Amino acid sequence: MPNDAPAEPWLSFLNDLDAALDEQTELHCIGGFAIVQAYGLGRATGDIDFLVVSGSSSSGLLDVGGKESPLCKKHRIYLDVVTVATAPEDYAARVAPLYPGFWQKLRLFVLEAHDLALTKLERNFERDRADIAYLAGAGYLNAATLWERYHKELRPYVIGRESWHDQTLDLWLAAYFPGEPARS
Repeated sequence: MPNDAPAEPWLSFLNDLDAALDEQTELHCIGGFAIVQAYGLGRATGDIDFLVVSGSSSSGLLDVGGKESPLCKKHRIYLDVVTVATAPEDYAARVAPLYPGFWQKLRLFVLEAHDLALTKLERNFERDRADIAYLAGAGYLNAATLWERYHKELRPYVIGRESWHDQTLDLWLAAYFPGEPARS
């Protein structure tokens, strides 16, 4: 997991966000911020994508730290609630704290690597594939867990073309885990 504190500009942004909160607030972080901060990927990102917020409302949180907020104008980074990604059913049982105890009211959590990878399955942009390649190459993912979690915790909830998701996962497994059996 990460160092004791995030690098700038994240540290100042998150300190200001914590100071602006009225109550304990938890964010389940995904996307580039999560992969950079928790798993060490060296790429730039300008936002904190999150799935769930508890405590403050999503809209209130975005008023304080969203794309058009004063904090965004000050730090040039922002919060972004993700509404189109699907996470595995039991992902919340596997989240890990990110910078625990660092802020008074703000609590950041990051998805476990397989869960984080599966949130990228539907979109499957080039940067998503690069993120999966990094997580696999750095040893955070294995084919059997990815396959099993997809089939048990994500596929039953897929809306739309299951075959599209199945094909994307099969392509990922072939590309990022050559020669490794996927089915457990």
